[in-house]
Amino acid sequence: MLKQRRMAAEQIAGALFEAEAAIDAALAKTAHLTGVMPSLRTMAGASALIGQDAVERASQAIMALAEARRAIVETHKELSVAQGQVGLGAVALGDAGDKPAPTASTQEAGRRLREVRAA
Repeated sequence: MLKQRRMAAEQIAGALFEAEAAIDAALAKTAHLTGVMPSLRTMAGASALIGQDAVERASQAIMALAEARRAIVETHKELSVAQGQVGLGAVALGDAGDKPAPTASTQEAGRRLREVRAA
């Protein structure tokens, strides 16, 4: 049973890391696009009015991607809690670098789990 949970957790972790990377890449590319539009307009000698709507839309896309990034980060946090709930809290999954210290919500979830085991 532990083997199946670990295999499932590894597949979920892989999909999560891919989603995080895709959002980060999209955010970086959209930010690059947003940054080059004004400088290329200037190089072309075009009026500041040219492409303003495009700059605004690209900026809106950056905000939407930032919200998507926040959502996937929250998903990651929730999956970390779930990892502990299925008995894999001590198992390192993936190679995404060091995680920051748990937030109050994840610490509270861990306390709830310990209280249930102690009962």
